[in-house]
Amino acid sequence: MITRIGIVAGEIWQLLEANDIMSLKNIVIKLDRPEYLILMSVGWLSREGHIVVDEEDGSFKVSLREKRKAEEMSR
Repeated sequence: MITRIGIVAGEIWQLLEANDIMSLKNIVIKLDRPEYLILMSVGWLSREGHIVVDEEDGSFKVSLREKRKAEEMSR
């Protein structure tokens, strides 16, 4: 199972590299993977400090921490 979580985490990372910020719902739609596996992978990436998850109007927005820092520094 840990291998599957890692693979999906990599897919999430690539998706966020291409799209900056995405809703969790759109990540589930784009990846066409089981939702439970995506949620585990998001949790893993979040715990490792690779992504940021923000709640916004009842929806969760996900972004890469590195891109977030770069955007904040350019302001």
